[in-house]
Amino acid sequence: MKDLKRKFRHNLNRAASTAKWVLCAAAIGVVVGLCSGLFGACLQYVTDLRLSHPKLLLLLPLGAPLIVGLYQRILRQRDPGTNLVLSAIHSDDELPLRMAPLIFVSTILTHLCGGSAGREGAALQFGGSVGNAIGRFLGMDKKEDHHVFIMCGMSAAFSALFGTPMAAAVFSMEVVSVGIMHYAAFLPCIVSSLIARAIAEYGFHIASPFYEIEAMPELTLRTAALISLFAVLCGFVSMLFCILLHQSGRGLQKLLPNPYLRAFFGGCLLLLLTALVGAQTYNGTGAAMIASCVDGDTASAAFLLKMVFTALTLACGYKGGEIIPTLFVGASFGSFFGNLLGFSPSLCAAVGMGALFCGVTNCPITSLLICFELFGLDALPFFLLAVGFSYTVSGYFGLYSSQKIVYSKYKSNYIDKQAE
Repeated sequence: MKDLKRKFRHNLNRAASTAKWVLCAAAIGVVVGLCSGLFGACLQYVTDLRLSHPKLLLLLPLGAPLIVGLYQRILRQRDPGTNLVLSAIHSDDELPLRMAPLIFVSTILTHLCGGSAGREGAALQFGGSVGNAIGRFLGMDKKEDHHVFIMCGMSAAFSALFGTPMAAAVFSMEVVSVGIMHYAAFLPCIVSSLIARAIAEYGFHIASPFYEIEAMPELTLRTAALISLFAVLCGFVSMLFCILLHQSGRGLQKLLPNPYLRAFFGGCLLLLLTALVGAQTYNGTGAAMIASCVDGDTASAAFLLKMVFTALTLACGYKGGEIIPTLFVGASFGSFFGNLLGFSPSLCAAVGMGALFCGVTNCPITSLLICFELFGLDALPFFLLAVGFSYTVSGYFGLYSSQKIVYSKYKSNYIDKQAE
């Protein structure tokens, strides 16, 4: 009888804990969904404004110094970006709420001026900081609760802005520590992700992207070999992109130690590069180019130019994120590869997006879910091959230096090292 009562109390506690997390995750989903919806609407507005008024590009040398000044005055430290959010999950680092309005405003300024950046990196930062603030407001100050609130906020913001709720629910758990996942956050992240996505879609009309793959080939030994070869190349391209992102910031800082001078100089370089290109193809997110590549259009060396534009944008002080530029690089590299070999450029563009995302984030499950939500299930075998090869070939490079590689990619060994 005592054993029965003990089991009953144990199950009752589980039910109470589940109900608590569902309610807390719902609250995060609502708050972050509203913030993300407003953020997405503002980004779309300033992007349309910049495209219709190209003279706004002349603000490129001025926007970066302004953002640097905002961070130095309000945050009073060098901006660690998404790395601070990841570090706060696997440590006790403070995640200040003031990061949320800072990244909100600075990312909008970046897109208004024409910086080459995404929006999901910003979403992870303000989503994590808002989720953490909600947890503290509700009195959830335990270490394990603190981590789950941050992950819920990240999932909600990613889902609202990118439109892939399944991938968003898993990404915040998978990106922190390669090799292990915080499954205790699984249900809360799902709830916050779905609620935030619904608010963004129905409240702010932020649609979920979906692309049709043209000329889907059958899976044969030849097509599997071609996709595998392409995925290996994507692994190397992802390494190159990570190195370029990290080294450009260090190199520019070494060349110009003064942050304001560095920001002005970088903005001038971006303006010069844009003038040489003669169009705004590489400014902003580049979503139009992604759609064009999936339609099968040749992109030639667009992937290289996008890497240069993005690295320079973030190095000089502009804010945003690297995820949409990563998808741009993957799609354009895939289109180039497919047209070069005469093998379904549309499929290669789709596969390239998933493979590059996996290579730079070290998140294979999230990468597969993104592929499924963006392209459907018809190309499932090709996505599986590509993500598998890219994950292995890309080594321990990654966008986020605070990401922990807990277990080796090549052996069942505990290594516990930072991403390179």
